[in-house]
Formats: sequence, C-alpha cells, structure tokens
Amino acid sequence: MLLTSRGLIVRIVAGFINHGDSESLRKAFKNLRDLVSQLLGSWFMANSACLIFCDFALSKPFLLLLSWLFFFAVQKLWAGYNPYMRRAIIIYNPAAGRYSVKPFIKFAVKELESAGWRVDAAETQSGEHTIELAKQAAAEKKEAVFAVGGDGTIGNVVNGLVGSETALGVLPAGTSNVWGYELGLRPFAWTSPWVLRKNASILANAPCHAVDVGTCNQYSFMMWAGIGLDALTIHSMEPRIRLEKFFTLPEYTAKTIWNAAQWSGVQLRLWADGQEVEGHFIVAVTTNIRHYLGGHSKLSPDAYLDDGLLDIWLFSGSNLGDALRHAYDMWRGNHLTSDAARKITFNTLHVEGEAPFWIQTDGEARGSAQTVEITVQTRVLRLLTPPGAMDLLKHKM
Repeated sequence: MLLTSRGLIVRIVAGFINHGDSESLRKAFKNLRDLVSQLLGSWFMANSACLIFCDFALSKPFLLLLSWLFFFAVQKLWAGYNPYMRRAIIIYNPAAGRYSVKPFIKFAVKELESAGWRVDAAETQSGEHTIELAKQAAAEKKEAVFAVGGDGTIGNVVNGLVGSETALGVLPAGTSNVWGYELGLRPFAWTSPWVLRKNASILANAPCHAVDVGTCNQYSFMMWAGIGLDALTIHSMEPRIRLEKFFTLPEYTAKTIWNAAQWSGVQLRLWADGQEVEGHFIVAVTTNIRHYLGGHSKLSPDAYLDDGLLDIWLFSGSNLGDALRHAYDMWRGNHLTSDAARKITFNTLHVEGEAPFWIQTDGEARGSAQTVEITVQTRVLRLLTPPGAMDLLKHKM
C-alpha cells in the first residue's frame, strides 16, 4: 500500500540528510511517482521521464530540492481531488421570481460541494437556452442538473433531460413554484434566502427515482398540458417585467376573468386510449401531478409520478360564470364530484378542435394548434426525490 506523498517526501529528505543509500531513495521516488501518476491519470503519461528526473536529482542536491518543491506543488494542486466526485451544474434563471436569485447561487454551490459534488453554474438567457444547457449537461454525462427558477424554468430543463442518465434536482425560486410545493420544498425568497442552501442540502444526498414525463406535440412536460382558458391567460401575461411578479395572483385572476368574459370556450373531440369524448369546454388540462392553480388546488389527489398514466380534466362551460364556478370548485375540492367536471385517465390522447386553441405546458406558452397528441413516457426522467415527495411514488424501490 502506498504511503502518502508527504510521508514519502519526509522519508526522502530524511534519507538524504542521514546519507541513506541511493537505492532506498530511488525506491521512495518510485513510490511517489506511482502515487502522483494515480492522481493525475493520463496527464502523467511520461512516467519514465519522471523516474529519470528523480534518478538524476540524486546526484544534484539543488535538483533534489527542486524535485521536492515540484512534488509538494503537485500535492497542493490536487489536494482534495477525487476523480469519483459527482458532477453537476446549477442552471438558474436570473429573471425568475420577485427577487433575483443570482447573488445566492454561490451558497447553493458551496453546499453541494461540501456534500461531495463538483458544481458549475450557468445563467439562462431564454427558454430555448435553458433546454440547450440541460441537453449539454446530459451529453457531458453529468450526474445532475439543479434547476433554480419557477415552474417554467423547471419544465424547460425537463425538456433537455428526458431519456438521459442525468438527474433533475429542483431548487424552487420562481413566481409560481407548484412543482416545489408538490415535492415539499419551500421556495426561495429574499425574506428567507437560506432556503436555497437548505434545499440544496436536502437534495445533495437525496435518492434518485425514475418518474414519468408527458409529451404534448413536440414539448415534454412534468406537470401539465393545458388547453383553453388557462393557456389563453398565460399567453396574454407573458413576458412580464419583475415588478408585475409582485402582483401575480391578482394579475392572473384579473386576466382570467377578463378573458373568460370575452371567450366562449372551445369545442373539442378527444380520443383517450380509444375512448371518444366530445363537448364544449372552457378548460381541458392534462396533469401528471396532484396540484394545480398555483398550488391552491389538489386537482388529481391520487396521481403518482411513476405509474405510467396521465389524467385529463374536462371542465364544461362557455362563459365567465362557468369559469368562476370551476375555479371555486377546484379550490374547495368540489370538482371531484361535480357533474360539470370529468376526469379521464389515459396513456395516449388525441385532441381535435373546431378552431385553433392555445396551449401551455408547465406554465409556459406553447403557441396554438388545432390538433394535439399527448402521451406519457414512462419513467424516463431521473429525479432527486426529497423525503417529502416519497408518497408521490408508486414504485419506491
């Protein structure tokens, strides 16, 4: 078993001072060469050159001192280096939330590093850029991407990680943090800046579980794919300046009421695993999780993240009164028994509209279409799962 480099250096110096024979010194240098080669890997390809230098140094006292300084510098340079450390990147959205999370990213980095991760950090510039950063991390075989932002940021990271071996870690810091609430993680705020570091410590050694991801046309989603009033409202609100995010709830409510007062719903035909449904709906939302309406409603209280199924909720109606009634019912949980609300569980869904309709996934506006294909990809995303989210899993092993 090799001694540490410091121990070897002490032996070399002590042997030289005490006029030790050159053979014992040569053996000590050989052991030191082997240790340094192990630390540096392929970088130290010239092993023979290292040994020749050590042999030559024995006959030149000043070169012996130089070699001692060289190996001491290498030891310091690689102190704490561990080739088996887990690698990760923090992808953060500086525009997310009511306050910028950027000044606090360094604390999350330090927390993860103290838990044995090697961590980089990257700032997003747009939704597409977020997806590209996540894809790059997956291509580089990083063990995890920690997404810092709101539901939209997390949804974009999911689009870059689906089907890869790179895990998703969620550090909620946005205006809407439904995914954070779903996982039992408190969102970052300037009134509680320590939360970001605390969440990082929770996820640093959290178990990794494979969960389902939905696909709506070309977009993957972790939470929802919405058609109708919710998508229309999101399209009318984005993009927003930071000042507006202080009034998200009243603004969203006002926009929804305004749109509902002028919009009469959408006529849809749906085929869910072959089952055909037709009707006039004010909202049709597919969900992979339990919460909705900014976390204020348990839309599908029995949903699991890894059961290979999605739920679509169809809310009938054509006017403002219907919209308000459904919102109240969802808030109170009355939608579960309402005659005007219907849930269909499925694997594959085909939707056609009489006219183009707006679409949103995970709170991000995704344009309009007249036909939508929604499917579930079973257990294609690796998720760092905090203790508070274990009951969301059907397969806990």
